[in-house]
Amino acid sequence: MPERPSQKLSVILQREAVESRWESHRWSLLAVVPDVGGGPRLIVDTGSVLQRVHPGFDAVLYRDEAEGYYLNVSSDEPSVFVSLRIDDATGDAYPFQVTLSYNEAARWMDSNERVERVPAWPDLADWAAAWVAENYKPEPKKRRKPRSFEGKEGVLREEGNS
Repeated sequence: MPERPSQKLSVILQREAVESRWESHRWSLLAVVPDVGGGPRLIVDTGSVLQRVHPGFDAVLYRDEAEGYYLNVSSDEPSVFVSLRIDDATGDAYPFQVTLSYNEAARWMDSNERVERVPAWPDLADWAAAWVAENYKPEPKKRRKPRSFEGKEGVLREEGNS
């Protein structure tokens, strides 16, 4: 595999009309699919629902994010995480970046990014899982002795010294 393997993706966003005094519509992440090429374009517009595809995103696997990919692919539902932003001028949402790393997505959320997830299609999840199997070994969990085995100073009690 290359040093930084990647997959090209397209992000599909959906805008739905809502009845609310605070907003007229709501944007959400509908899907992430293999890249369809070209530029962003409208794929559905029924008046109440609008869907737009945003091609050309790279899901890159970096060695220093291996634990985050492991956490994702070892979950019940491996996901693609997408950071969404809103254009202040138009009110339209657009995808800003994508990742397969659970840890990277968590850092984005910690910095107040809007992050949504969708299930990764099987081939994408398998591709990431194969990379993880080749490049990441989880740290073995260390078993701590119960506190009842520690003395006042936090040192293990030795037999005969109670």
